[in-house]
Amino acid sequence: MEGPLQTSVHVCHENGQWMSRLPEKLWDIPLYNLALPGSHDTMTYCLDKNSAVSGNESKLVKFLNKCIPCIVHPIIMKWSTTQVLTVTEQLEAGVRYLDFRIAHKANDPSLTLYFVHMVYTTITVQDILWEVLRWLETHPQEVVILACRNFDGLSKKLHCHLIACIKEIFQCKLCPRNVVPTLRTMWQRGHQAIVSYEEDMEVEEHCELWPAIPYWWGNKTATRALIHFLERMKQRGRPEKFFVAGINLTENLRYILLHPFGSLKKMTLRSLPCLKIWIKQQYPGSKKECINIIAGDFIGNDDFVKDVIELNTKINLPLHCQSKG
Repeated sequence: MEGPLQTSVHVCHENGQWMSRLPEKLWDIPLYNLALPGSHDTMTYCLDKNSAVSGNESKLVKFLNKCIPCIVHPIIMKWSTTQVLTVTEQLEAGVRYLDFRIAHKANDPSLTLYFVHMVYTTITVQDILWEVLRWLETHPQEVVILACRNFDGLSKKLHCHLIACIKEIFQCKLCPRNVVPTLRTMWQRGHQAIVSYEEDMEVEEHCELWPAIPYWWGNKTATRALIHFLERMKQRGRPEKFFVAGINLTENLRYILLHPFGSLKKMTLRSLPCLKIWIKQQYPGSKKECINIIAGDFIGNDDFVKDVIELNTKINLPLHCQSKG
């Protein structure tokens, strides 16, 4: 029971077409200089309660889950789930960056790939790619960034299979990395999907793939510590192209033991008021302290997506980043 922390999860359908509604002055700005809402660990809304723990987890976690699964597995589930909206619902809510942690189950002779966050998902990667395509076909002026990451258990053969699926499904909707991805350019060429791939060798071989997108991960359990980390990263200067500021808190074993009745959802909802203030203070743009993608957990709660989209109203001509003094 979430008590007073519970907030209603809703899908704001007004945001389903927000890119097509941006003012024309923003159509020629590269997407990495706009503010884009994203979801962290996008696919955790469909984790498999009966799934084995990922082979990438620690031996201790796997041992405890094997010995006392009735205790350990529910704990794993409530600290692994970061989203409750489906991919289509997230896109309809305005999310334009999807964080895909891809894995192959150990000892599985098939080429089937799943998503993973401690445990595997019920749905396959291929099914979700088709779902994203179907949504794009009904939203021809919206652009989605798919960040393919982690690759737990993927061999060269499986990488080739995954990339072939991506090309087959999205075809000409894929934006090659030699294109400066402005909305006007992408609309003219029919591009709607930017796929970043966290495997350098594969990126070199395929012009349709973009390199891994840096993710500012604070690895913090406290909101103020997370904000301090993000501000410190901004002082160092933003990357030249796409990057993500992750406003997601991260539990550790000590935190879980001190909060036996807690969950990642409770932890996230407590942080939202402070994070909302931080988001509203940000500016998109190319200058040192500007932001690009902001990714969070439980994106259907609060006004996170709307707040990130509205940051684009701060962009004026001539283009510059109005960073704080």
